[in-house]
Amino acid sequence: MKRLAEALLRVVGPRGLVTEPTRLLPYESDGLALLRVRPELVVLPRTTEEAARSMALIAEAGVPVVARGAGTGLTGGATPVEGGVVVSTARMRDILEVNWEDRFARVQAGVVNVDLTSSCEAHALRYAPDPSSQMACTIGGNVANNSGGPHCFKYGSTTRHIRGLVIVDHRGEVLDLSEPLVDPDGLDLVGLFVGSEGTFGIATEVTVALVPAPPVVEVLLAVFSDLDAACDTVSKVIEHRLEPSALEILDRLTIEAVESSVFAAGYPKGAEAVLLIEVEGVDPEVRGTMAEIVEIVREHVALEVRTARDAEERRRLWAGRKGAFGAMGRVAPDLYVADAVVPRTKLRELVRAASEICRERNLRLANVFHAGDGNLHPNICYDRRDADEVRRVLEAGRLILETCIEAGGSLTGEHGVGIEKREEMDVYFRPEDLAAMCRVRDTWDPNRRMNPDKLVPLRFCGELRTPAPRALSNDTPEGRR
Repeated sequence: MKRLAEALLRVVGPRGLVTEPTRLLPYESDGLALLRVRPELVVLPRTTEEAARSMALIAEAGVPVVARGAGTGLTGGATPVEGGVVVSTARMRDILEVNWEDRFARVQAGVVNVDLTSSCEAHALRYAPDPSSQMACTIGGNVANNSGGPHCFKYGSTTRHIRGLVIVDHRGEVLDLSEPLVDPDGLDLVGLFVGSEGTFGIATEVTVALVPAPPVVEVLLAVFSDLDAACDTVSKVIEHRLEPSALEILDRLTIEAVESSVFAAGYPKGAEAVLLIEVEGVDPEVRGTMAEIVEIVREHVALEVRTARDAEERRRLWAGRKGAFGAMGRVAPDLYVADAVVPRTKLRELVRAASEICRERNLRLANVFHAGDGNLHPNICYDRRDADEVRRVLEAGRLILETCIEAGGSLTGEHGVGIEKREEMDVYFRPEDLAAMCRVRDTWDPNRRMNPDKLVPLRFCGELRTPAPRALSNDTPEGRR
């Protein structure tokens, strides 16, 4: 490893290489802190060329490699592998090109999501996918996980907005799929790569589609004394074929956490649930849609219906929603964030089921989720220093996922699979489907050195070729170091 470090140093320079144990600490995990593995070293290339040269050296050394953006993922997808290295895109933050007429931007993979939209505001354009972590998460990380966000209800997740990629593969070869204006003939390799969680290669440059910023935006806050009523309101809005741009629900515990934090948004603390609804478009359309939504909300016995008075109040209401996960630190030292999709008509049923699963295990549950597309995020509060509580949390998370699948849903909406959900993949997919996934993966990375042993259960991929990170364990809440 010392020889590899010396060779990498010549490529990326001292600012692009991390080898000191204390500086490696932040790279031991992503947002799933239950599992921690210290990498041998971290390399931070500045350009595609540096990334390619670094990957070639890593391939020559034959060690596994994990790509990392900002480390905001919640499934262990960026957890290092013992004896392996991390390639971070944190220094690749240039916006390379913005074409206002054709509405696309070409950026390095380390560009922060919100910075891309901010750079386009003067031209009334934006990048639509907006994960709750958009203040920190990177475009490359969004590509890896096919991330969504509140507005994916209207605009769709990341894959709908990617027009081209530059990829560095396991050998250090560069694959340029960056043509932004013409649909490629043959296989859609860009579409295949999005959501592959770093197992196919590392995206170093991304060409994204931009959408026009709406001329009029209205945000409504509906307050309920009953979480069921909030869920039913969402189903009724969709049933009436109305098209808000976002529908978000926060429950009582989440509201209390938000209002006690720096993200305080003015949500009523005594409410059992609030429903945040956004409508955008041209003025007559927005006013008409919002009037119909208000009528539906009142029919479902909302305690209060409030429309944001101005842009500042809209910003504050949204800041509360997007800061909800961070605010939960006031409730518990650790948070297990589940991610599953269910049919909208079963929101009430599944929210109740998740609550019951946690109640039976003496766990506190906070709900905040993208109600418009049925993307649930049950947040289970715990303390990772308590081994028994960790066991109960993992059991509850697994049961919630399986219950969602049984109800006709899927095991991930936007967070990806990583390590957290890897062993549940065969609950949703047939063995032959998983074997096919392994064959596709081996086409991109025959030696399985790219983010090894994530995404697909090992038993479906034949002979193990690289050291495996442990699956989430009940007996070691701190994980390995």
